[in-house]
Amino acid sequence: MAPDQTAGLQVPALITSPSDVSRLHREVIALNEYLKQAALRSPGQAAVKLPKTSRLLDELVIDNKLNLLDATTREHLIGFLADLAEHAPIIHISFATDPSSAFLQKIVLWLRQNINASILVQVGLQPTIAIGCVLRTTNKYFDLSLRRQLTEHSAELIKDLKKADVTA
Repeated sequence: MAPDQTAGLQVPALITSPSDVSRLHREVIALNEYLKQAALRSPGQAAVKLPKTSRLLDELVIDNKLNLLDATTREHLIGFLADLAEHAPIIHISFATDPSSAFLQKIVLWLRQNINASILVQVGLQPTIAIGCVLRTTNKYFDLSLRRQLTEHSAELIKDLKKADVTA
């Protein structure tokens, strides 16, 4: 797909991970197939119920002011989602516990405003982190955890504890 076709679409904050993009891609393809088949039906035939769209698709359509009844728009959206799934930068963030969706959306908004407008976040769990997180991209690794801080500064911590004489 040409870059000028996807340049106008924005990825809403609700769409955070590669799996969200894959799910949306499948949903738009299914909706496209349904509408194509509905156009082929003879008038007077029993109509099949229109598939219910997800909150993610609704948000994408509203944010970009798309008309899904238009076949060209649907094809454009399918191409955009395929391109996004294939080329969007992905950052892996591991936490000690599962982050709330509101917290994750704030992180994604910040990353999209400051790093890349189409960045996707893949969340992982590492209970050994304790506090903080670990960030990983294709070529960088950042350990922002309390565990690493304590490990790096354990000699200083022991020295300070000995100075404080904690025998109480």
